[in-house]
Amino acid sequence: MKHWRIWLGFALSMLLLYLALRGLQLNLVWLAVRQANYAWLIPGVVVYFIALGVRAWRWHYLLRPIKAVPTARLFPITAIGYMGNNIYPVRAGEVLRVYLLRRMEAIPISASLATILVERAFDGLVMLGFVFLNLSELEGMTASSGVVGSIRTVAVLGAVVFLLATLVFFLMALFPALTLRVVGQLVRVLPAGAAAKVSGFFERFLQGLAFMRSPVDILMVVLTSVVIWLLETGKYWFVMHAFQFRVSFFALMLMNGVVNLATTIPSAPGYLGTFDAPGIAVLQAYGVPPNTAAGYTLVLHAALWLPVTLLGLYYMARYSLNLRKVRAEMAQEAPG
Repeated sequence: MKHWRIWLGFALSMLLLYLALRGLQLNLVWLAVRQANYAWLIPGVVVYFIALGVRAWRWHYLLRPIKAVPTARLFPITAIGYMGNNIYPVRAGEVLRVYLLRRMEAIPISASLATILVERAFDGLVMLGFVFLNLSELEGMTASSGVVGSIRTVAVLGAVVFLLATLVFFLMALFPALTLRVVGQLVRVLPAGAAAKVSGFFERFLQGLAFMRSPVDILMVVLTSVVIWLLETGKYWFVMHAFQFRVSFFALMLMNGVVNLATTIPSAPGYLGTFDAPGIAVLQAYGVPPNTAAGYTLVLHAALWLPVTLLGLYYMARYSLNLRKVRAEMAQEAPG
């Protein structure tokens, strides 16, 4: 708990939660939660687990140039990763994923880390697609709400970041020899041992980008990314039916895109606040009563958090994982 990013994340989460709940009648929020028809959460959870399976399938395509790992073997690792992001700080779930992949499949940590970074880049691009696809509809409904300008700003900045990241990864994959030469020049200022370690890290990292040389694999990753987020929006849609309001599927696509872009900023474990504040704001922009929007968003957040966390904890117990030991072992392969 001494790391400054952990404290920054908690501070931002508390601030956003305060802003999200400020001015609401908490008794009416609680009433909306109590009156919800929770039977609708069952199909929502089913759809979410299907999306989790598609995530494991997508990871199979990312890893295929390194090693053909069956989707069934990647599913538990994916569940553990999402559980780790939900209960540990600073996205420790990604640490667990790359560690398990090395332990179970002998894939270098730096190579699997590259595939996870590419995953995040493609996820970000799909989320931005959801936002831009629906921004005009929201603007026509609530031009004076102030929400649209904020969403547009986030979308433009996000587009720049994720497109640049994807372009960098693509160029590194297409020109691995040039990349290694550039890295070699940059690390000349380091001591010989550290320079060799950094160069070795990047050599293995480039293995994780190899799929980007295949148009077929890129297409599959794009298509599966779209399917994943449409399925997750399906969960938003099912949970909505537990409450007394209705918006279009496209409105929920926009909400999904906005909240998931917001969760890329530092937060407490489980994206506390970074998920809730923008979700409530988007629904209010569509005319959903504030207390209902808050009740729905909080229940949706819990429904996204709890099932995959329980599943990940089950698999983590099966694999006898200890986070302290995992980090100690991974530090041996870290560059520098």
